[in-house]
Amino acid sequence: MTDARGQRIVLVVAVLASFVAFLDGSIVTVALPAIARGLGDGGAGPASGADLTLQQWVVDAYLLALGSLMLVAGSLSDTFGRVRVLRAGLVAFAVTSLLAALAPDPGLLITARALQGVAAALLVPSSLALITSTFTGPAQGRAIGSWTAWTGVAFLIGPLAGGALVDTLGWRWVFAVVVVPVVLTLVLMTRLPGDAHRGGPDQPARVDVVGAVLAAVGLAGPVFALIEGQRVGFGASFVVVPLVVGVAALVAFVWWERRAPQPMMPLDLFRTREFAVGNLATVGLYAAISLGTLTIPLVVQELAGLTATLAGLVTLPTTIVSLLFSTMFGTLAATHGPRLFMTIGPLITASGFLWMLLVRDPIDVWWQVVPGVVLFGFGLAVTVAPLTSAVLSGISPARSGIASAVNNAISRVAGLVAVAFLGVIAGGALTVDGFHRVVVAVAVLLVGSSLVSFVGLRGTRRAS
Repeated sequence: MTDARGQRIVLVVAVLASFVAFLDGSIVTVALPAIARGLGDGGAGPASGADLTLQQWVVDAYLLALGSLMLVAGSLSDTFGRVRVLRAGLVAFAVTSLLAALAPDPGLLITARALQGVAAALLVPSSLALITSTFTGPAQGRAIGSWTAWTGVAFLIGPLAGGALVDTLGWRWVFAVVVVPVVLTLVLMTRLPGDAHRGGPDQPARVDVVGAVLAAVGLAGPVFALIEGQRVGFGASFVVVPLVVGVAALVAFVWWERRAPQPMMPLDLFRTREFAVGNLATVGLYAAISLGTLTIPLVVQELAGLTATLAGLVTLPTTIVSLLFSTMFGTLAATHGPRLFMTIGPLITASGFLWMLLVRDPIDVWWQVVPGVVLFGFGLAVTVAPLTSAVLSGISPARSGIASAVNNAISRVAGLVAVAFLGVIAGGALTVDGFHRVVVAVAVLLVGSSLVSFVGLRGTRRAS
C-alpha cells in the first residue's frame, strides 16, 4: 500500500469513514428545532426550558458515547487493525441511524443517538490512523490537510441537506440519509487489503474495560447534572448525586490509567510536548466550535424566523472557506511548524463570533451573523489541520490510532461539556441577550486556545 494508487485509496476511505460521523453532527444541528416541535412540548418562539433540554440531549447523548468510547476504539484500531474496526463501525452506524429515524419518543431517540455515538467512536481514530501509518513527512501534512478539508464537505452538505429534508420530508430523514455514504464507503473498502495497517505486532488483544466504564460514568455524571440541573434545580439530589459520582469516577479514571497494564489512555503520550500542548489547545478550540455551531442554527431559526433550509445556508460559508484553505494550511504547517497558525487561527475565529454581538431584535441575519460566520470558517481553516499535525507529529505510527483517538476524544468531550453548559450560559432560554453571552464565552475559549499554543509550542521547525 505504499504506491501512489494505494495511498489514494487509503485517503479516500479515511475521508469517507470520517465523513459519516461528521455528517451526522452537522446534519442534526439544523434539525433540532423541528425535533423539539415533533417530540417536545411543541411550543412556538424561543426554545422553552424543556425544548432546550431535549435539544441538548440529542446532541450530547451522541457526544457522550463518542467521547467516552473513542479511546477504547483507538486501542482496538491499533490492536485488531484499522480496516476491520472501520468496517464494524460503519455497519453499526447504519443500523443505529435507522433506529434514530424510527424513534417514536424522546427517550428512544436519545438512546439511539447514544448508540450512534458508540458506532461513530470506531470511525474517526481508525480513519486518521490509516493516514498517519501510510503517509510520512510533508506528504502526511498534505494528506491530513486533505482529510480535514474533505471531511469538511460533511459540514457543507449537512446543514443544507438537513434543512431541505426537514422542510420537505421531515426531520426523521436527517438520520436515515446517513446510510447512503455508509454503503458507499463499505463498497470502496473492498478494494483495500484486509488489515494492511495494524498496530504493534506484540500488542495482545486486550481492552481496558475498567477504564472505559470509569470514563463513561465520569463524563455522564457531570453532563447529566449540568443539563438536568437547569430543569429541576442544581440543589436537587437527583442532580447532586450524579455530579459527585461522576467527579469521583474521573479521579479514579486517572488513577487507574496510571496503573493499568494496557490503559485506554496511555498517559505517557502526554510527555511529548506537542501532543500535550496540542490537546490542551484542543479543549478550548472544540468547546468553542461545538457551542457556536449548535447555537447559530438555533438562533437564526427560533429568533430570526428562518426556515431550516435557510439556516443551512447561513452556516454554509464556514465550510466553504474551510474547504478552500485547509489543505494549504496543513501543508504550510508541515513545513513551518504549527505554532503560528494555531496562535492566529483561533483569534480570527474569535473575531467572527464577537462580530455577532451586533445581533439585535429584529435580527438582520445577513449583516449581523453571516460576516462572522465567514471569519469563523477562515479561522478554522488556519487552525485545524496544523493542530492535527502538531498532535501527531511526535507519535510513532504504531501508536497513531490511540494518539488520534485521545485527541478526538478530548475534542468531543470538550464539545460535550460546552453543550451541557449552553443552558447555564444562555440563562435557561435562548434569547438575544442569551446569545450574546454565548458568543462572548466562545470568544474567551478561543483566545485561551491561542495563548496555550503561543506559549506552549516551539517555533518554526522543518518537517521530518
